[in-house]
Amino acid sequence: MSSDKKFKLEYVWLDGYLPEPNLRSKTKIVDTAPTCVADLAPWGFDGSSTQQAEGKSSDCILKPVALYPDSTRINGYLVMCEVMLPNGQPHPSNFRQTVEDSADLWIGFEQEYFFYENGRPLGFPEDGYPAPQGPYYTSIGYKNVGDIARQVVEEHINIALDAGINLEGINAEVAKGQWEFQIFAKGSLKACDDMWIARYLLMRLAEKYGLDIELYCKPIKGDWNGSGMHTNFSTDKLRDEGGKEYFEKLMAAFDKYRDEHIAAYGPDNHLRLTGLHETQSIDKFSYGVADRGASIRIPHSFVNNNYKGYMEDRRPNSQADPYKIISRLLKTINSVS
Repeated sequence: MSSDKKFKLEYVWLDGYLPEPNLRSKTKIVDTAPTCVADLAPWGFDGSSTQQAEGKSSDCILKPVALYPDSTRINGYLVMCEVMLPNGQPHPSNFRQTVEDSADLWIGFEQEYFFYENGRPLGFPEDGYPAPQGPYYTSIGYKNVGDIARQVVEEHINIALDAGINLEGINAEVAKGQWEFQIFAKGSLKACDDMWIARYLLMRLAEKYGLDIELYCKPIKGDWNGSGMHTNFSTDKLRDEGGKEYFEKLMAAFDKYRDEHIAAYGPDNHLRLTGLHETQSIDKFSYGVADRGASIRIPHSFVNNNYKGYMEDRRPNSQADPYKIISRLLKTINSVS
């Protein structure tokens, strides 16, 4: 039977590795094109190979939760999944289940990452370092960005948009070989699902260029920027009511739960949140208007509009699990009336 009569469903899930999960996937071939999540059947996998089960009882279940077209394949689809136990309960590694499904939460993620080639950042010499930071941010020119990285990020724009992900922009970042993309979504679960699929598409795309995507927050020691995943957020109340009194209560809650936020914001963040390189120190909480050295940056437009709009939490790092970030964010927001 010809390939145009079959449909490729790439089931994507998160494994049980710590401190943060890795993406996994496998392809299911079906006869009928899915139109919604309800058309997708659960599927099993060997959890003993993903740190999610023991060999003597290895079955885990993939529960489809989001569907995306995959323009890189003929008749292709991407299926974001949760991992469930055979009894139907969420697997302990399933942090998606901890996220409140909040439709009024609007999220903008800024995902920074490094391209890696042969075990080092793209553009780094075999020994030593390239020229210091300065010319690389939003740069053009072969000496600054090379050619492969530009090809990958341009392709990533297209396939992410084809998938229905609202990718809002890309740019070269401060360090050599470092880039960023931004996505926006309305709804807490959609924002997280979209980010994981956007990551998946980037990593899979980089394979054909012989590159890896490094999400670790501080892969290069010394005077080089780490990688973050700044998280911009707003709610109905922040967009429609606002007010200085509510804003100050909210900031007091973020200060109160500082440790809980840090715990959810990615591993080894102490290496990145040093108070240098556009960060606040990990043991402090601060906020400031247009202050990129604060824990939370407040836009001028927010203050000028009677404290209405959005804010940017600059503490989450590039390796953080979006589900953990948004789960903690909502808990703090919901603690304030």
